[in-house]
Amino acid sequence: MVFSNKLQQFIFATLVVFLPFFSNANTNDTLPVKHEVIAVAESVTAEGKELSEKDKEAEERKEFIQHHLLDSHDFHLFSYKDDAKVEHHIGFPLPVILWDGGLHIFSSSAFHHGEKAAESNGSFYRLHHEKIYKVNSADEELTLNEEHHPTNAKPIDLSITKNVFVMLVVSLLIFLLFRSLAKSYAKNGGVAAGAGRFFEPIVLYIRDEIAIPNIGEKHYKKYMSHLLTVFFFIWFLNIFGLTPLGINVTGNIAITACLAIVTYIVTTLTANKNYWGHIFWMPGVPVPMKIILAPIELLGTIIKPFSLMIRLYANIVAGHIVLMSLIGLMFLFKSWLGSSLSFGLSFAISLIEILVALLQAYIFTMLSALYFGSAVEEHHHEEAHH
Repeated sequence: MVFSNKLQQFIFATLVVFLPFFSNANTNDTLPVKHEVIAVAESVTAEGKELSEKDKEAEERKEFIQHHLLDSHDFHLFSYKDDAKVEHHIGFPLPVILWDGGLHIFSSSAFHHGEKAAESNGSFYRLHHEKIYKVNSADEELTLNEEHHPTNAKPIDLSITKNVFVMLVVSLLIFLLFRSLAKSYAKNGGVAAGAGRFFEPIVLYIRDEIAIPNIGEKHYKKYMSHLLTVFFFIWFLNIFGLTPLGINVTGNIAITACLAIVTYIVTTLTANKNYWGHIFWMPGVPVPMKIILAPIELLGTIIKPFSLMIRLYANIVAGHIVLMSLIGLMFLFKSWLGSSLSFGLSFAISLIEILVALLQAYIFTMLSALYFGSAVEEHHHEEAHH
């Protein structure tokens, strides 16, 4: 079965277009953000057990780490309080795009970091835990249930969130880099120039050490565009995640799920008869066992992309939590010795995270190549006689 690069690029582009629908997948209302910390503090105080300053600081650190892992409608760099104890937020907003009986487009700065309601074409919206809810007026607050979850209606959110914005930037960066690499090949007779000299060995490594050994020389070419795109897309996103911008794209399970789904679709559509024969009617196996093993093997085709999704998501999230926890220890110790040790350890972990960023891209690409290889593996006649 021939699987053209145009069809593969169409599938990948389609999923990227639909990523904004899932970009808030990590914005779970159950996470302990500031409003819930205040609610917990008030309930404890009502029982006569007021939280100590130490406990409040611990809750604030936990809230900050949880907030760092979430997607958001703006880039928040840092905050400070002036002499009048007024808090100022430094960052830049992103466009909010809503569908609520019509198209609503406005800047996320209208929310004033969740403190005010935003108005658009006579409708009002409030931001709560990075989710947008509709209210009737600018002064109306959200209606919360017993679990402190809003019961207000939610419009369809198609906003360019922080994660979506970074994915667009990375996609453009990859396009420009490899477009220049292709032009340098054509101009210099197959010799890379400029930044292409750095990326050319990586491309050749993916071809010679990942694609050919796992897929085979006969079929590897039709998968190279996918493998290269996935590798550099994940790698660049992971590197951006190490910047102070608070980016956690591959730590969003919706993003890793879309990447895994693309791999699953490519594997399924390119699989040959031998692949499906080993799943539904394994050769050399008694018929009763074939009936038992068929659903298990079919389930295995779904578990493979699921493991791709969870592996990338869990490793990236764990790295961010560890790093942010070590940074939080600086504020816990409040001494030059403890803070210095925390800073040194967090710096060392940051260096390790640079390696992890590349390693996770390599693992995802390697496993994808293994799945593609199993899908196009040729049938060996001698096996049927054993």
